[in-house]
Amino acid sequence: MRRPAKILLAGTLAAILPFAAASSLAAPSDVLNDQIQLGDVFSQQTLDVVEVSETTSGTTTATGNSFDGTVDQGDLAVTSNQSLQANVGATTELNVASSSGAVTALTTAATGNTGDAGVFAGGLTGSFVQTTGATNVSANSHIEAPGGQAGDVASSVQAIGNSQGFGVTSGASYVSVDQTNQAQVTSDGGGVYNYIGGQATFSAASAANNLTAASAGGSSQQIFATQANDAAITQASQFTSFGNAYLTTTSATATGNNISAGNEGSTLALTTDQRNSAYVRAETVSNAYEFGAGSAVSYGVGNSAFAGNAGTETLIDNTQLNDGGGIDVAADYTGYQGYDAQASATAIGNAATGYACAECDGYVSVANRQTNNAEVGAQSSTSVTSARTVTGVANAIGNTASYYVSRPNQ
Repeated sequence: MRRPAKILLAGTLAAILPFAAASSLAAPSDVLNDQIQLGDVFSQQTLDVVEVSETTSGTTTATGNSFDGTVDQGDLAVTSNQSLQANVGATTELNVASSSGAVTALTTAATGNTGDAGVFAGGLTGSFVQTTGATNVSANSHIEAPGGQAGDVASSVQAIGNSQGFGVTSGASYVSVDQTNQAQVTSDGGGVYNYIGGQATFSAASAANNLTAASAGGSSQQIFATQANDAAITQASQFTSFGNAYLTTTSATATGNNISAGNEGSTLALTTDQRNSAYVRAETVSNAYEFGAGSAVSYGVGNSAFAGNAGTETLIDNTQLNDGGGIDVAADYTGYQGYDAQASATAIGNAATGYACAECDGYVSVANRQTNNAEVGAQSSTSVTSARTVTGVANAIGNTASYYVSRPNQ
């Protein structure tokens, strides 16, 4: 598999960066980070509630390796290597007898390797390598309230194998990222309530490899990213059931490899090499006896790359290969009587998007290569006895790419 060019961190920043960096007079900061996790990491939380009038909240997180490096008014050079060879798991359980209150908020997250690097008024250079072995990264969350009630409910569960983030303000970056995941990454959530008086959102998200970059203040970024998901499965699922519910959304998103780069400045240059061979599955099932508006939404993608510049120049060299297990997405909503019911399922092998700013005399330059060798399937099902509207969406796409120049408000 093609690898991005390695970055030499020795020497001055000006010799490395292809753009002018807003360097300060301070000496540059150098960071060498090596992290290896060999023992299992897990967190568990149980909340038993009879009756709460205001708020019930819980946060449960488990992380294998974590790194954060930032510099204000200066330059930063980073070499980071993170390796996870163990299981990571996070579990949250909420049991409600009568009421969990006006607001119920649960957050559950399991992450194998995570890193963040950023500069303000300076330059960022670095080489970032993240690997996970053939282990399990799993997050689970469930609310059991068959005779209970709540006002607003927000329950999220997330599992990520490798995640790397970059932030640049009034500066420039020149970085390479190499992410390899062999871990089974799964998120599983659900909830049962007798009565929901407000808005309820149950979401599950799983990503084997994730890269995000953002900038502000006239910055420039050049990113070389290689992602490989060689695991057996990457899966996200949510299951909900309500007796009487006002507004509910049950969603699941499963992603093999994801890159999202946003820029505000002269140049955003992104070179990608994404390969997914895992079985990617996203599934939602939701039902309500009486409902105001209820929806089940599922989204699954093998490889996804986004590069957007609210500035002049967007340069993209994109390579995506989806192979192996396939993309399987399902959404099911069932209601007895109510108003608006929806089920939506979207499955994509490879997806790419890029844009530049028309008001900035912007332009895009793109080389796009997408290959999908796997099955891609989307299934949605909506069943109601009495309702005002019923909406069903099922979209399956092998390869999709969209590149454009537009105004920021478009």
